[in-house]
Amino acid sequence: MVDQQRPRRSCLAVPGSSQKMIDKARTLPADQVFLDLEDACAPLAKPDARKTIVASLNEGGWGDKARVVRVNDWTTEWTYRDVTEVVEGAGANLDCIMLPKVQTPEQVVALDFLITQIEKTMGYEVGKIGIEAQIENALGLNNVNAIATASPRVETIIFGPADFMASINMKSLVVGEQPPGYDVGDAYHYILMRILMAARAHDKQAIDGPYLQIRDVDGYKRVAGRSAALGFDGKWVLHPGQIDAANEVFSPKQDDYDHAENILDAYEFYTSEAGGRRGAVMLGDEMIDEASRKMALVISGKGRAAGMSRANVWTPPEA
Repeated sequence: MVDQQRPRRSCLAVPGSSQKMIDKARTLPADQVFLDLEDACAPLAKPDARKTIVASLNEGGWGDKARVVRVNDWTTEWTYRDVTEVVEGAGANLDCIMLPKVQTPEQVVALDFLITQIEKTMGYEVGKIGIEAQIENALGLNNVNAIATASPRVETIIFGPADFMASINMKSLVVGEQPPGYDVGDAYHYILMRILMAARAHDKQAIDGPYLQIRDVDGYKRVAGRSAALGFDGKWVLHPGQIDAANEVFSPKQDDYDHAENILDAYEFYTSEAGGRRGAVMLGDEMIDEASRKMALVISGKGRAAGMSRANVWTPPEA
């Protein structure tokens, strides 16, 4: 079965037509690498890029990274061959297919059916390969709840800002930044929240899209910080220089992680027989209860997924 909660703090985009960049990606500390057959791959290069991707996935060396291939969207002539060649050739070494410009749940269903047919034909485990659905226009956003539940393979809902900005006639040429004249609030807040609500309602991950000013790491952190604050699980990176920033922004701070783990330990103790079977207690100067435990689970889960270790461990009081 698919892994709905694999770490995706940093999702590195790599042109499927560039063997050099693919080889480099293996060595980088990104949580996920997606080899791109869509926008980063010229039309004439797509057939050979499929072969390059299959060989690269089968060669291995990806460590714990999630291995994803972004195919072309269903309105193009390339999608069928993208999926069949990649999944037939490297399905055993592939975690997910990313489908761009998803507008309706039927498009996800069609991809699910095709992958299932290939898995059965090739003898792969049926249902192992996940789907990442990219929302890039107004129709897709309107249908985002139905898209999230269109297939049990769906693992993530992704915001694609560049195409989305164009689709709604947003007056800006800088992807991810606020459009000129929008001087109060965040022009992307509604879009991000719609995606996040659909993801959380159906136990999927929410991933923010790219920041194209690749040399402006401070700008990347600022924009990533907005979606991270809302609760997004990660963000695309287009350049190795953005990876550390993504991993930092979408991981808890050490003090927060320690505090979350201590809340969980303390609450487990105090609600037990030995701790007095209490539902609300003081942890230092803070009252904690069941709601505190739920909030702490979120932070501890993100920290554990990031491989964090505790620097400050709470111990029960002596009897």
